[in-house]
Amino acid sequence: MSKRVRKAIFPVAGLGTRVLPATKAIPKEMLTVVDRPVLQHAVDEAREAGIEHFVFVTGRNKTVIEDHFDMAYELEDTLRRRGKDKEYAALMADLPEAGATSFTRQQAPLGLGHAVWCARDIIGDEPFAVILPDMITLPGARKTRCLAQCLEAYEEHGGNIIAVEEVPMDETHLYGVVSVKEDFGSAFEIGSMVEKPAKGTSPSNLIISGRYILDPKVFEILAKVEKGAGGEIQLTDGMKTLAETQKFFGVRFDGRTCDTGSKLGFLLANVAFALEREDIAPAFKAELKKIMAKI
Repeated sequence: MSKRVRKAIFPVAGLGTRVLPATKAIPKEMLTVVDRPVLQHAVDEAREAGIEHFVFVTGRNKTVIEDHFDMAYELEDTLRRRGKDKEYAALMADLPEAGATSFTRQQAPLGLGHAVWCARDIIGDEPFAVILPDMITLPGARKTRCLAQCLEAYEEHGGNIIAVEEVPMDETHLYGVVSVKEDFGSAFEIGSMVEKPAKGTSPSNLIISGRYILDPKVFEILAKVEKGAGGEIQLTDGMKTLAETQKFFGVRFDGRTCDTGSKLGFLLANVAFALEREDIAPAFKAELKKIMAKI
């Protein structure tokens, strides 16, 4: 029986260069989609999937992230005294339990694999999830978000899990890509992985989409892996080595994934999430129709 996945790593040390100048002074993870920071959406997904401990790999000028997941005494006291019970309850609902968050620094921008490796002592000897906060998700027909579907596949198949989605073949050179060895429907055994394949060489159009469940043995591999694409320590390269001795499975997420790390993706995320909000959607739809009528 597979060990239960209790911890998730959130790599949040990136500079957010794709959405400058908005991220000059504000971490990209704290930009808001509707009324919640991007990172809060990712943490919400993890909590819904049953994650109990949230590990943030941060960098310089990211202390506001730690503040966001802590008490805010002045704000909370003001809300209580002014009778803003609904707003106070919402803050308390988002606050992790004491001891449920950990923060560690990635001192240099050496890639996703290095960021994951930085959390090795906090994770210890147990399987863990990795959530890329730029990628936030909405449920599809199965009514669950991406990490929950990954954990469901993990409970059924064991091994290591990677969430994937389809893109046009002429875009595969921008991503990590996997091939299908044996198909089980919503999940499949992965045959091979390649990070940013040269145009025309991709094994499929299934790209790695920002959710992983990994065995802790990957830490030993990441400690020795050489720099790969972009001069960084790539998580995909570490997973390829781990795949020599352990099985990897892909999960086709049936919902919607929004890449908030790009300007277009960030705008689309705000639209998609606003349309899912019962308190906002009706008026928002009406305004969108007015805008579209002028295009």
